Amino acid sequence: MPLDDLADHRNALHRDSDALAVLRAALNDTQIGPVALVSSFGAESVVLLHLAAQIDTAVPVIFLDTEMLFPESLAYQRDVAKALGLSDVRIITPDRNAILREDVDGLLHQADTDACCDLRKARPLEQALQGFGGWITGRKQFQNGQRASLPLFEPDGARIKINPLAHWSSDDLRAYMTDHSLPRHPLVAQGYPSIGCMPCTTRVGAGEDPRAGRWRGSEKTECGIHFENGRMVREGKAA
Repeated sequence: MPLDDLADHRNALHRDSDALAVLRAALNDTQIGPVALVSSFGAESVVLLHLAAQIDTAVPVIFLDTEMLFPESLAYQRDVAKALGLSDVRIITPDRNAILREDVDGLLHQADTDACCDLRKARPLEQALQGFGGWITGRKQFQNGQRASLPLFEPDGARIKINPLAHWSSDDLRAYMTDHSLPRHPLVAQGYPSIGCMPCTTRVGAGEDPRAGRWRGSEKTECGIHFENGRMVREGKAA
């Protein structure tokens, strides 16, 4: 079945399903094949990770260590994986030879943020996803204009992308974390409601959009870990 048709069929099938049901179906869908969960272990990531752990603590979890993350993020990744009993967390780093060729001084982000994200996130993720028929993300419709029509299932190059939390609100996320006593990312309390790499993440002020601290001062709103025909696609700011 073509991936467009497969995604459409799954969206129709699960239009009334909750996130746990969507996750369980995706992890056991023989037409999609093996599925990995990709997590930044960021401000809201623990919700999706907790849901997945309810189904299978051995679900493959891909964590992209760009080598520019906050130390708090690295510690939080270890703490959450241990607390949830996740047994197959795959820590992916950029290709060493590519770093030496393209960003030996670690300053590429100052000249070209897209190129930096491609080097440190998009390419390593594409390599890590080899052999998987689908991948699970924590994206939600409320996060910015480009995600407003985000479906539960969508074709993504040669794979299916699954977004179990697409319809969740920020209130839903906070309530779930409270109800299940889940550990919070330590940087959230310090004014970072959306957390990426250190050089490209700043604190967010009162009344600002939660993602205002990501690539502040530029039109960039996404890291670009989305693929069409094997190429990174940058999602720009909504009109």
